[in-house]
Amino acid sequence: MRKQRHKSFKELVNENKRELLQDREAMERLEQKWEEKHSKQA
Repeated sequence: MRKQRHKSFKELVNENKRELLQDREAMERLEQKWEEKHSKQA
């Protein structure tokens, strides 16, 4: 059995980005969290 190759950080980021672009609901939640976080700092 072959040893699994670990994905690089860049590969993980790209994979997550692809999944998020396909999952609009998750994207909306992230945008809301981001807006809440940044509205508190202003």
